[in-house]
Amino acid sequence: MSASNDVRASARLSVEELTADITAGTIETVLVAATDMQGRLQGKRISGRFFLDEVMEHGTEGCNYLFATDTEMNTIDGYALTSWSSGYGDFIFQPDLSTVRRIPWHPATAMVQCDMAFPDGSPMRVSPRQILKRQIERLAEKGLHPIGATELEFNLYDTSYGDAQRGNYQHLDAASRYNIDYSLFGTGEAEPYLRRLRNEMDGAGLYTESAKGECNLGQLEVGFRYDDMLATCDNHVVYKLGAKEIASQQGKSVTFMAKPNGREGNSCHIHMSVNDADGTPVFPTGDGTEMSETMRQFVAGVVATQHDFTYLYAPYINSYKRFAEGSFAPTAVGWGWDNRTCAVRIVGHGQSLRFEQRVPGADANPYLAAAALIASGLHGIESELDLPAALEGNAYTQDIDSIPRRLHDAVEAFNGSALAREAFGDDVVDHYVHAGRVEMAAFDAAVTDWEVVRGFERS
Repeated sequence: MSASNDVRASARLSVEELTADITAGTIETVLVAATDMQGRLQGKRISGRFFLDEVMEHGTEGCNYLFATDTEMNTIDGYALTSWSSGYGDFIFQPDLSTVRRIPWHPATAMVQCDMAFPDGSPMRVSPRQILKRQIERLAEKGLHPIGATELEFNLYDTSYGDAQRGNYQHLDAASRYNIDYSLFGTGEAEPYLRRLRNEMDGAGLYTESAKGECNLGQLEVGFRYDDMLATCDNHVVYKLGAKEIASQQGKSVTFMAKPNGREGNSCHIHMSVNDADGTPVFPTGDGTEMSETMRQFVAGVVATQHDFTYLYAPYINSYKRFAEGSFAPTAVGWGWDNRTCAVRIVGHGQSLRFEQRVPGADANPYLAAAALIASGLHGIESELDLPAALEGNAYTQDIDSIPRRLHDAVEAFNGSALAREAFGDDVVDHYVHAGRVEMAAFDAAVTDWEVVRGFERS
């Protein structure tokens, strides 16, 4: 086993290892965490002894409003899941003990990720992790299993979160002064942060591959090795939490907004392929430069459902500001061979032949986006869809159907999608449609800086 693999192996803890570490006092706190609708880890800090005595077997309670709030944690009426009239009761954090890991950026701390259940033990179907697990189960019924990776960009600022808020998020001190895409000098200036981020993600059980600069000021990307798709999404949310907390510890801040300013936005490209029950890739054929029929049908499903499922890739008003011609964020519904102007890009060779979904921004909930891709692929396989012709050249300038360009259009497309309701269930669709409408209503009620600057003196 390599040194890197040794680090990852020691980061992941079996029940026996966790018990021994808590008993020895080398782990004092267990973060009991679940991913909310917005893709954030929420939960409790549990003492090690109490985790062993009670929580490991029985879970712990939490208010069910956690899956019926907006981004600012406001309680929202209109959800079937919970309300003031039903009393905002408890649900249960059920630890998935296969996810226990060390959290190096906090002393003597481990984390376990949870599935959410009602007090009677029935699963909370609208929780993002459960939604993804259901689609993985559907794919497994065909003897197939998804693997993949997420490429997540962010902006780093030499301004603390407190100072950023006090300054109304204006005049932030970006960690680079110009475009540092692939620049070793540019990322060298951010290396004190990047080094901690890379090493401590390895210490949390991720497999860090690389870090690089990007185009926007202070924009960076850290890449991680592919994994089972559920593990990839579990790692993704741990990484986002860690990236913010490590930045905060250094007096800095990061944002995963899709479009934090007028320059290039932050993407979350999702790479996915599929293995059979023996772990053999089913996407490549021949010498690995051609798509198998399974891959062609899977990708055809992703293209065919792009309009209906864009909301699961782009969940906020700000998400749609990222889609612009010549921005490397796609607008055209279609696919191409190694073509970054398309929504779906075929990339890799040999056993690594795969597709890349380029629509999601860094604000996407990875579980929902991955669930959408699997549901799309299943639709393509089950319907034996034909893959349309590849797009060649600049897809931005071609007469091609566009993805939804406003949150309103994407939410209504998802709401009216018979395929979405068949794949996810009416309860899931209705829950997230309501969340989207709440987001739109909040934006419609807000007075923006743009309005004030434009109208204060001249209206």
